[in-house]
Amino acid sequence: MFYETIIIGGGIAGLQAAIQLGRAQRKALVIDAEGGRSTLCRNYHNILGWPDGISGEELRRLGRQQAEQVGIEFVEDTVYSAKKVSTGFALATDKGIQYEAKRILIATGIMDRIPDMPEIYDCLGNSAYICPDCDGYEIKDELTLVAGSGNPGANMALTLSYWTDKLIYINHERKKVDKDLLEKLKDNNIQYIEEPIKEVVKERQSFQGFILEGGKLLSANKCFLAFGGNQVKSQLAKQLGVEVMENNHIKVNPRTQMTNVENVWAAGDVTVHSEQVAIAMGDGLQAAIWIHKSLLNEK
Repeated sequence: MFYETIIIGGGIAGLQAAIQLGRAQRKALVIDAEGGRSTLCRNYHNILGWPDGISGEELRRLGRQQAEQVGIEFVEDTVYSAKKVSTGFALATDKGIQYEAKRILIATGIMDRIPDMPEIYDCLGNSAYICPDCDGYEIKDELTLVAGSGNPGANMALTLSYWTDKLIYINHERKKVDKDLLEKLKDNNIQYIEEPIKEVVKERQSFQGFILEGGKLLSANKCFLAFGGNQVKSQLAKQLGVEVMENNHIKVNPRTQMTNVENVWAAGDVTVHSEQVAIAMGDGLQAAIWIHKSLLNEK
């Protein structure tokens, strides 16, 4: 099956690009595995027009509906192989389907590393958070538990001290924390506990606290997670010879979102460290505009 553009990833960046390409009357396909980061967030709080927040699931549903209304096609599948061919690019998927396209947009995002805490997922975005830029405001002046690992967790606790002075950092994985960070935690009156978390306590989608390995209950209505080692999903980009940075984020032209490989674009969390919904939207929109321009120039 041949398309002018194939978007790999149906998260926020991919959906915004799809809407723009559909409005440009381009034949485009979104291939999405339905397991991205945006599927996990129960509430985004810092998006223009949604003062009470909106879940990632609802935002994706609305985005897909909007894209389908302008002719964009969707398939649920995972692309495992991407290569250049004479007509553009060839993609192979887990379901055994082969696709070809003139242009490729990689919007595969990242995935946060969260240890075996299945109960925490119901709370993400409501009372358990990952991004201080997104949700630091949500813990303003409240007692907050920071569950993390080594230095990433310590740095998160210190960052959050801007919003609240009631912080407890639990080094769940007992990884080493640098001496200077330990001193900063002490200077900022941040309690430090080096003990694994045995259980997450919650009520529906509301976080209530952690039970530590030794049986102690730490009660709080808010928590942040900071374990480091997030997975940046840039494997397909590497297959195509796309330049990636040391942290595995894809390097793009900041004006056009095109990579160093002609006719391969990238957008969203896979390209930037500022992992924000609004930024992902802008990236996807910008990439789609320049994809459309490149197809016009081809004619």
